[in-house]
Amino acid sequence: MVALKMLLILMVFIGVAVSYGQERPKDQPVEAQGSAEVREYRAAIAPYVEEARRSYPNARKRYLSGLPPGHTFFVVTKLRDRKGTEEQVFVVVTSIRHGRISGQIASEILGVSGYRKGDTHSFSEGELMDWVITRPDGTEEGNVVGKFLDEWQKTRRRK
Repeated sequence: MVALKMLLILMVFIGVAVSYGQERPKDQPVEAQGSAEVREYRAAIAPYVEEARRSYPNARKRYLSGLPPGHTFFVVTKLRDRKGTEEQVFVVVTSIRHGRISGQIASEILGVSGYRKGDTHSFSEGELMDWVITRPDGTEEGNVVGKFLDEWQKTRRRK
């Protein structure tokens, strides 16, 4: 099975960095290799992905109503290439229509082929893994999975 052999590159979303003139959460790469690490990661984030998806409709409504100046709406989704490599990335949202999110990839691409930072990307809202609204002062809302992963990484490093 491709999933068992893939290298899964994860992004832990912490801090804020400037990209495309907008504030975006900073990527901190974490690699999970092999089926056991991938299963561990997926099981660990599952409740947080569900929490992010439950809270997304309110964030979506706010985005569609118009965020205040300097606020930026990012979502997190997974890119996949032909080799089965997966990588989570931030996408700065430019539109949401008919159940599809469109925007520009805002993360540096580290492992999947065929994608680059700045590329236009569109995907189903069902593929959303997390969302983040950044504010001009550097604070953020959402980022449920990212905040969990930050703590999870600290725990794993201590082992």
